[in-house]
Amino acid sequence: MKKLIINADDFGYSRSVNYGIIDAHTDGVLTSTTLMTNMPGAEHAYQLGEKHKTLGIGVHLTLTCGKPILKNHHTLVDADGNFKKLYHYQKLFHIDTNELYAEWKAQIEAFLDSGLAPTHLDSHHHINNLEPILPVFLELAKEYKLPVRHNFKIKPEFGTLITTDHFEYNPEILLGDVNTIVEEYKEAQTIEIMCHPAYLDKSLMTGSSYATPRIEELAMLIHPDVKKKLQQHFQLMTYRELEKEEA
Repeated sequence: MKKLIINADDFGYSRSVNYGIIDAHTDGVLTSTTLMTNMPGAEHAYQLGEKHKTLGIGVHLTLTCGKPILKNHHTLVDADGNFKKLYHYQKLFHIDTNELYAEWKAQIEAFLDSGLAPTHLDSHHHINNLEPILPVFLELAKEYKLPVRHNFKIKPEFGTLITTDHFEYNPEILLGDVNTIVEEYKEAQTIEIMCHPAYLDKSLMTGSSYATPRIEELAMLIHPDVKKKLQQHFQLMTYRELEKEEA
């Protein structure tokens, strides 16, 4: 039986995102999420995480949304003190990796200060898989002994990493029949499927380029047919269970 981690990015973005993720977990098949500790909804997300112990919660390391936790950066932010947008990193760019390490470490520490225990690490907009940034991501994963999202090519020199066999960017695969899903991942036993369920509010509509599709993803994750299919034919799990299996 194949094992699925169904992970919602952006926990902590806003209250509407938080509530959508919680409903996708309590009423649907969502097993996991990752939290943006620098965003306005982070404290609300911590509170919800404390109430919902079965939801695996990792850290969604952020470099392209909102403001940093630390205030002394000069290569990570624009003139207003906000993180630079994703387009800044799509061609040549300069980044002080010491600044990045300090900021991302602060984001992890903010999560730990909440009293929650993180299940794994990933990053907003998959910024971790860029060549100058990946070493910092891996350093922190090893420092905190955390599993990571498999959204980059794993090389022998990276050492031992706990991750899934496969990472899926498109949650629509969950609408396929059982045979379609099994065939899609015939080479993998453990798979993370990324999604972005949410209810909509003004901050999401004005701040995110990916807004209205989130309500469709939420509807899919709580749909009775999807629930029945996945619960009967796949093992739904979190990175916490994955780590225990690989220990």
